[in-house]
Amino acid sequence: MNTMTLWHITGWEFAALAFAALLVGFSKTAVSGANTVSLAVFAAVLPARASTGVLLPLLIAGDVLAVLTYRRHAHWPTLWRLFPAVAAGVVVGTVFLMWADDGAVRTSIGAILLLMAGVTLWRRRSAEAADDPDEVVTRAGRVKARSYGVLGGFTTMVANAGGPVMSMYLLSAGFRKLGFLGTSAFFFLIVNLTKVPFSVGLGLIDGRSLLLDAALALFVVPGALLGKWAVHRINQRLFEQLVIAATVVGGVQLLLR
Repeated sequence: MNTMTLWHITGWEFAALAFAALLVGFSKTAVSGANTVSLAVFAAVLPARASTGVLLPLLIAGDVLAVLTYRRHAHWPTLWRLFPAVAAGVVVGTVFLMWADDGAVRTSIGAILLLMAGVTLWRRRSAEAADDPDEVVTRAGRVKARSYGVLGGFTTMVANAGGPVMSMYLLSAGFRKLGFLGTSAFFFLIVNLTKVPFSVGLGLIDGRSLLLDAALALFVVPGALLGKWAVHRINQRLFEQLVIAATVVGGVQLLLR
């Protein structure tokens, strides 16, 4: 069965999806948050709600590659602080998807991303970030972790757009480049796997979506390898600037679509 015919997409549209899949791999091993561009491409080529179901298995493939690359750099205390709040956010996002239309989803996520980018820039101007992620284990740090966790769970459920929210949290917590990538790799592998039953239940993942995923997964691998090569050639300051820029671009794209 021809997957492109099944989805009624042209050769150019498939090429756009292939580029977006490559960018998924790159974002997982280099600049987290850059996959918001992939989200926009998928939503432009495919129906908006269906695009989230097609994109999720590709994100999981990228997460597996990122874990294999950066598994030694994960900061598990941070992950354990985040997971309960993220679980609550995923449940809220599932309920939201039951009644929200595409416009409401895009506007909500876009506004959240821009708000998070603004908060992060403000924090970076007003104070130096902690050098050690353990230094954020305070009452204020726990409140921040819960707030970002709920937002991250919500945004990742409704639009696979949790990456920028978590990027803003990890930057504000003082993570360096490899710790950032290792922690986010395990975080999104676990979170995205838990989203699969919800997405299947909502009809976002089915046989048609998995056929398209099988064709596009081939492009995630070279993207991840390119990211692994590039990340060691990007200094910390540029890395943080790219993450914030990708978040802002993704937020604006969602609001303007």
